[in-house]
Amino acid sequence: MASSDKTPTETETILMALDQISQTIDVMTSVVNRLRNYMAQQEAAAADQKKSLQAEMRGDRILH
Repeated sequence: MASSDKTPTETETILMALDQISQTIDVMTSVVNRLRNYMAQQEAAAADQKKSLQAEMRGDRILH
């Protein structure tokens, strides 16, 4: 009987561990997606800044 009492406890422990792993993966996926979005926004902002600087430099030229 001791081994039959032990099996459900081990199964419960394994299921809880798997649930925690699943939750950890969900959180990590969310963090990666947020970082990916942040990097895309930073890249877009840098591209916009570069375009505006180029436009300003073109405006300063005097053609004769």
